[in-house]
Amino acid sequence: MPAGLVALALGSFGIGLTEFVIAGLLPQVGHDLDVSEAAAGWLISGYALSVAIGAILLTAATTRIHRKAVLVGLVVLFVLGNLLSAVAPTYTVALLGRVVAALCHGSFFGIGSLVARRMVPPERASRAVAVMFAGLTVANVLGVPFGALVGERFGWRATFWAVTGIGVLALAAIAVWVPAWAGAVDEAHRTAGLRPQLRAFRSRQVWLTLAATALGYGGMFGAFSYIAYTFTEVTGFSSTDVAWLLVVYGGGLVIGNVAGGRAADLDRDRTLIASLAGLAVTLAAFGVLAEGRAASVVLVFLMGVFGFAAVPGMITRVTDAAGGAPLAASANVSASNVGNALGAWLGGLAISAGLGYTAPLYVGAAVVALGLAVMVITARTGPVAAPPPVGPHQDPRPTTSRPGSRR
Repeated sequence: MPAGLVALALGSFGIGLTEFVIAGLLPQVGHDLDVSEAAAGWLISGYALSVAIGAILLTAATTRIHRKAVLVGLVVLFVLGNLLSAVAPTYTVALLGRVVAALCHGSFFGIGSLVARRMVPPERASRAVAVMFAGLTVANVLGVPFGALVGERFGWRATFWAVTGIGVLALAAIAVWVPAWAGAVDEAHRTAGLRPQLRAFRSRQVWLTLAATALGYGGMFGAFSYIAYTFTEVTGFSSTDVAWLLVVYGGGLVIGNVAGGRAADLDRDRTLIASLAGLAVTLAAFGVLAEGRAASVVLVFLMGVFGFAAVPGMITRVTDAAGGAPLAASANVSASNVGNALGAWLGGLAISAGLGYTAPLYVGAAVVALGLAVMVITARTGPVAAPPPVGPHQDPRPTTSRPGSRR
C-alpha cells in the first residue's frame, strides 16, 4: 500500500473525528459557554451546512492549483478551525471554529479521492478511495466515545486540542508521503480552469449518480439519526447500551467500506445496485424486527455494511462520468450531506406524525428504494468507464519493475 494512501487516511480520520466527536461533548460545551441545547446543536448543524457549501466553493476556487498543495492547505484550515474551537472564549468563536474546520471537509474527500486514484493502477481505483475513507469510518466508530472519554477526564477543550494534534500529524504525513506527481493537474484542467468542470455537469450520468448518492445516504442517515430512540424506546436497551451499539454500527461501516471498494473494482454498477438493495431490505427488516435485541444488533451492523459499501464506487463513478473533474467528486460529498439533512428531516416528520420510533427506518427504506431505482436507471442508460488519462495518472518516473512490484 502506498504511504500516500496512509497519509490521506490519517487526514480523513482527523476530519471524521471532528465531525463526530462533538456529539458526546454538547452538554459540556453548552454548559460551559452558557447556551441552550438548541444553540449547542448548531455546532453540529453549522458544521454540516459548511461542509455542503465549502465542498463546492473551495474545489472551484482551487481548480488550477497543484492538488497536493491544495490538500496541505485544506488540512491547515482544519487545524486552525479546531484550534479556534479549543481556545474559544465564547460560543460564537466556538461555532466559527466549527465552520472553519468544516470548510475543508468536502474538498478534502473530493480532491483526495482523485489523488488516491493516481497512486494505484486504474483497476484498483475504488480500493484506493476505500483506503482513504477508512479513516472516516474508523472515526465514526471512535469519535463519540473518544470525545466523551477525553472530555470527561480533561474537559471538552482537551478533545479539540487532541484533534488539532491529529491534524498536525496528518499535515506532516501528507506533506512527506503524498508524491507530488499524484497531485499534478493535467494541462487541460490547468489552462481551461473551471469551465470544463462546469461543463461536466451537463452529463445526465453525473446528475443521476449524484441523485443516487443523496437518496442512498439520506435513507441511511435519516434512520440512523433516530436510532438511539429506536434502541431505547422500542428494543428496550438502556441508554448506556447505545454507545456499544453505535460501535457495532461503526464496525459495519469499516467492513462495508473495504468490501465495497474491492467489489466496485470488479463490477462497479452491480456493486452499487446490490449495496442499495441490501440497505433498503435491511432498513425495512429492522423496522419489522426492532423489538428483538439480537435481531437489532445484527441489523444495525448490516445497516453499516450496506450503507458504506456504495461510497467508494459512487465517488469513482461520478468523477469518471465527469471526466475526472474534481468539482464532481466534491459535489458528491455535498450531495451526501444534502441527503443526510433530507433524511433526518423526513424521519423527524414521521415521528412527529405519531408513527412511532420505527418510522424513520421505514422512511429510510423507502428513500433508499428510490435511490436504488435511480441507480438501476443510471446503470442501464449509460455504463461509465474511467476516462483516458490526460497527463500523469501514475508515477511518471521510469518503470523499471522488480519482482512483486505493481509496476
